[in-house]
Amino acid sequence: MKKLIVAGLLVAASLYLLMSAFIQDFEVNKYKDVASVKEHKAIAEGWIPALLPPSASKIAETHERDKRSVYGVFDYQETDEAALVKQLTPTHDANGTMEWGDFLFRVDTEKNHVMFRNKVPTANVKK
Repeated sequence: MKKLIVAGLLVAASLYLLMSAFIQDFEVNKYKDVASVKEHKAIAEGWIPALLPPSASKIAETHERDKRSVYGVFDYQETDEAALVKQLTPTHDANGTMEWGDFLFRVDTEKNHVMFRNKVPTANVKK
C-alpha cells in the first residue's frame, strides 16, 4: 500500500513539473470602462496603454506574468476616433499596424474596435 501511495505521489509531482514547464502563467482581466482600468492600476502595471479614449469600453487584456507579453482589446465611440488615431504612428507594414510608446495597435474604424499588444523586447527575440 505504501508503494502505491508513493508511486501515485511521484506521478502527480512529475505531471505537475511537466505541466508547469510547458504551460505559461497567464492572467486575463476585463474592465467595463476607463475608470475601472485606473481603479485596478492596469495602466501603471503596463497592461493597458495610457492613451485609452474616454469612451473606451469592453476593455480586456491578457498578460503573461513572467515574460510580460500583453494582448488586449477595447471598443470606443466614433467621437473619439480622430483623437485616438492622431496619437498613433503608422509602422509602414502591410497589415496597417500602428504604434504608440511600447504598444502596437490595429484599429478597425468600421467597428470602432482596437486590438493592441506590447512590443517584444529585443532581448527576448530569438535569432
